[in-house]
Amino acid sequence: MNTNPPRGGNAISAAFGRFMLKLSGWKIVGQLPSCPKMVIAVGPHTSNWDFFLGVAVLFVLRIKISFLGKHSIFVTPFKQFLVSIGGIPVDRRSAHGVVDQVVDAFNQHPKMILALAPEGTRSPIFPWKSGFLAIAHKAKVPVLLIGFDFKNKQVDIQKLIETSGDFEQDMQKVYAYFEKIPAKYPANVIFKSSP
Repeated sequence: MNTNPPRGGNAISAAFGRFMLKLSGWKIVGQLPSCPKMVIAVGPHTSNWDFFLGVAVLFVLRIKISFLGKHSIFVTPFKQFLVSIGGIPVDRRSAHGVVDQVVDAFNQHPKMILALAPEGTRSPIFPWKSGFLAIAHKAKVPVLLIGFDFKNKQVDIQKLIETSGDFEQDMQKVYAYFEKIPAKYPANVIFKSSP
């Protein structure tokens, strides 16, 4: 069985991604694990620059990711395009629940990477959303933590965790990892509640 992550892009987009990282002084540290399915949590998420950096990294790694979008935007003529680039429509009003909707998507694909920012916002927030852990646990896939280290200008791809089902405990591992990653705007990231 092929355990490589789902492939995306081509040699041209990969070269463009490498050029963008080199131009901006960034480098990638570590490599993707050989997992056909996983949830990628990227952080700390404090800036719009995170998106552009993420696209460059995506091009370099040549992987295809999936992302969540409100079901209401998946309408003609945009639906086919959004699905083709990895969009997964979710209906937050559904009794089925967002977690189950995404787990169904994992079950329907032999390979799938779901990428998201656990904070869910660029503004300071605590606690972070733990839905990604619930998705990973129910889909029986690992979680890869990727840190955008703005101080050292490096994308850190070295922390793979398995969920335990105790999401509060699992989130402590997530906080411990991202707390060591310097964000672009450190004041916009919170790892614990105020006393």
